[in-house]
Amino acid sequence: MAYLSDKQIFKLGFKEVGKNVKISDKSSIHRPEKISIGDNTRIDDFVVISAGDGGIKIGKNIHIAVYTLLMGKGNITVEDYANFSSRVSIYSSNDDYSGKFMTNPTIDRQFTNVDDNDVYIGKHVIVGCGSVILPGAILKEGVAIGALSLVKAGTYKSFNIYAGIPTRLIKKRNTSVVKLENKFKSLSR
Repeated sequence: MAYLSDKQIFKLGFKEVGKNVKISDKSSIHRPEKISIGDNTRIDDFVVISAGDGGIKIGKNIHIAVYTLLMGKGNITVEDYANFSSRVSIYSSNDDYSGKFMTNPTIDRQFTNVDDNDVYIGKHVIVGCGSVILPGAILKEGVAIGALSLVKAGTYKSFNIYAGIPTRLIKKRNTSVVKLENKFKSLSR
């Protein structure tokens, strides 16, 4: 995987960008002036990050694997140490599928009924391959989402594992990652 140089990253015009950021030269970034990226973050091949008016904030030590998508008009916040496996899709906007309105971004908004709603991904969240996160989802610290899951609007409680279509609570998740974070931070100084 080839990464953009620091100079190339700077030229993109991000709102903020940290140190040691690795962005694949095969990724697509739209509206970088609305995107903040923290230190030690890696964005792999074929990732699409498309910021709407709400912007996108990506914290420190984040990994975004191949073919992942972050997009929508609402805000998307990703806190430190989160991890997205391949083909994860995170939407902060969603069309109305009822048939009462027209759909797609080529249609004037007066004829659509788009749900624009913020998405929050807390610290130490891990999202499995192929999962979809819809507008209004709040994943608290330490949430784990199983592969091929559909995460609808709502609050997902800290250190729980959820999976399915739609997601349901599977079991509690171990909280040892918090202790490991403190150990990691002390070694990184």
